Amino acid sequence: MFSLLSDKLQDVFKNLRGQGKISETNVQDAMREVRMALLEADVEFSVAKAFIARVREKALGEEVLRSVTPGQQIVKIFHDELTALLGGQEAPLDLAAPGRILVVGLNGAGKTTSSAKLANWLKKQGRHPLLIACDLYRPAAIEQLATLGKQIGVPVYRPEPGETDVLKVAREALEWAKGQAGNVQIFDTAGRQEVDEALLEEVRRLKELLQPQETLLVVDSATGQQAVSVAKRFHEVLEVSGIILTKLDGDARGGAALSMREVTQRPIKFAGVGEKLDQFETFHPDRLAGRILGMGDIVSLVERAAEAIDEADAKRMEERFRRAEFDFNDFLEQFKMMRRLGPLENILAMLPGMGNMKDFSVDEKQLKRTEAIVLSMTREERGNPDLLNARRRQRIARGSGVSVTDVNDLVQRFGMMRKMMKNMGQFKKLLGKAQRQRGR
Repeated sequence: MFSLLSDKLQDVFKNLRGQGKISETNVQDAMREVRMALLEADVEFSVAKAFIARVREKALGEEVLRSVTPGQQIVKIFHDELTALLGGQEAPLDLAAPGRILVVGLNGAGKTTSSAKLANWLKKQGRHPLLIACDLYRPAAIEQLATLGKQIGVPVYRPEPGETDVLKVAREALEWAKGQAGNVQIFDTAGRQEVDEALLEEVRRLKELLQPQETLLVVDSATGQQAVSVAKRFHEVLEVSGIILTKLDGDARGGAALSMREVTQRPIKFAGVGEKLDQFETFHPDRLAGRILGMGDIVSLVERAAEAIDEADAKRMEERFRRAEFDFNDFLEQFKMMRRLGPLENILAMLPGMGNMKDFSVDEKQLKRTEAIVLSMTREERGNPDLLNARRRQRIARGSGVSVTDVNDLVQRFGMMRKMMKNMGQFKKLLGKAQRQRGR
């Protein structure tokens, strides 16, 4: 996420931090590099220009230039301005009764999937969402929404086959909703390959009928400035209340996210950060600014872990670690826990300082090979690694598609880890004993 922009910005700030004293020339040179980095990240030209002007004005203040740590001060200014550019504070949804949300956007941006993700997110918040299919043009759009609704356990209204009148569908859906135990209605609308007047007029009339509390525009962040122009046009006609940015996890540049708020003056409310239905997050401008600048995002990491990892399982695992009873079954369970948090590189990017480690990469293939080796063991072997003689290791190598050397390496490293944990346990016992003797 934003890796190209993040790398360049961190290089600029590393140079600034290295200066004992900062002059106006240093600041001007740094701002020139930042401006180029923003433009290369596909940030809209006028947005980049205005942003740099604001940062430069504050960075050239007497208080900063005469500071003991001017480089750090400028990084803070940049973080604050970047947070403001992204929207300042997260913007909550208006879910006042009747709680109608109209989801609009172009084909391919991810409207239908985002509608289902939003329903899933609302369900986790204790709401009772309903999904309503209003895309009468795209083949299989209604079936797609119905399938996604079934996966997350949310009721879906499906129009009659061959229906072409979207206003009629909306009226019938409102009647259907009265018989459901729902308190939020999400309307998934039709899109086009590009913005056209017929699309905008249809959605405008639908909005007029429904009077939704929220009109959310779904845009593909990877399309950069095109996404910004799409947002601008939709907002002119529909007065959107917020934006859902999709495919943010695959956006190495970040131009759309950084330009969207400034151009439309509407908040980014949610971000899609993966293909799975639970990979959907509230958009936090300050946290994203921190990640772009390599400061990490511990708060989001903790929230994600709390949601994905069962507390009882985590406690049980900690207890086994403490008693040095950790085996390959526990190892496998840890793998599953980590997978529930998302791709490992995304998790590591949330840790402060990891963004600066450009040469650090996670070899997903190696992780999968390791997992395959453990899965090729019997449950008995996983529970008692001492059973792994030469014959068993050969069988495991064949079953996992790796060499016997790979299996031996894993077993050896695992043995060293268990030994280290055992020594840690003994050390804690000795330390406790010494402390008790001193207390006598």
